[in-house]
Amino acid sequence: MTTIHAPTGAASNTPWKNAPTHTINAGGVEFAYRQLGPNTGVPVVFLTHLAAVLDNWDPRVVDGIAARRRVIAFDNRGVGGSSGATPTTIEQMASDAVTFIRALGFDQVDLFGLSMGGMIAQVIAQQEPRLVRKMILAGTGPAGGEGIDNVTRITYLDTARGLLTRQDPKQFLFFTRTPNGRAAGKEFLARLEERTNDRDKAISVGSFRAQLKAIHRWGQQKPADLGSIYQPVLVLNGESDKMVPTKNTLDLDRRLPNSQLVVYPDAGHGGVFQFHADFVKRALEFL
Repeated sequence: MTTIHAPTGAASNTPWKNAPTHTINAGGVEFAYRQLGPNTGVPVVFLTHLAAVLDNWDPRVVDGIAARRRVIAFDNRGVGGSSGATPTTIEQMASDAVTFIRALGFDQVDLFGLSMGGMIAQVIAQQEPRLVRKMILAGTGPAGGEGIDNVTRITYLDTARGLLTRQDPKQFLFFTRTPNGRAAGKEFLARLEERTNDRDKAISVGSFRAQLKAIHRWGQQKPADLGSIYQPVLVLNGESDKMVPTKNTLDLDRRLPNSQLVVYPDAGHGGVFQFHADFVKRALEFL
C-alpha cells in the first residue's frame, strides 16, 4: 500500500483491477482510497454499500465512468484499509466522507452512493450543499423509508442461506432468483475477482454490525425534508429490491425537486451492476 498526502499528479489510464491503493490522513483517520481516470474536472466520489470494501465495486462500472471522469473510491472509517472505529450513524459516516473529500483538496464533487452510500450522500447534500454538484443514488432510500429497518434481518437470513448453499450472499441480496438474475449475479461475482494483487481487507464482524445499526437507525428516523436538495439527482434501482424496497426509490424521486428515475426490469438491489453498460452510459450523460 502506497502512502501519499495529495491526489496523484498525472491522468491515469490504469484499470480498476490494477489501480494502486493510497492512504491519506484526515481527521485522525488513515483513509484507504483508489483514484483513476482523468486528473481534471469535478471528481466522482463513490460511496460504498453495507459491508463493502474497495474490491466490492464492479470493475465495469468504475472503468466505464473513469473512461471520462476522475473516479475516487475509498473505505469508510474502520473498514477495509481505513483505520479507526466504524460509526453507528449515517450522519457520522457522512461527516467522515466530507473530511476525506476536503483532505484531498476538493471543494466540489459529484457523488455516486449505492445503498448505504446513497444514505450517506443524502446527508452530505443536506449538510454541505456547496460541496455537491450532482448525485447518483442507487438502491437506496430516504430516512424513515419503508422496510429499511428490516435490512438487518434480511441480511442475516440471506447470509445463512449463502452459507448453506455455499454461495456468496450477494447472489441472493443483490439479484433476483430468475434465470437472468442468477446469471447476472454469477457474472458480477466473477468480475469482483479480477483484481489479484493488493486486494483490500474484508470488513470485520464488529464494523459490519456497526453499519447494520446505522442503517437500522436511518430506517427508524423521521422522514427528512428532501426539498432542500436542489442538486440534479439520478435515482436508480431494480424493480425487485429486497434489501431497500424499490418503493423507497420511487419515494426519493417523488420528493427530490430535481431528479430523474430509472428502474431496471427483472433486477434487484444490484440493478446498476446487472445493467452496468446501460448504467455507465446514463451516468456519464447525467454527469
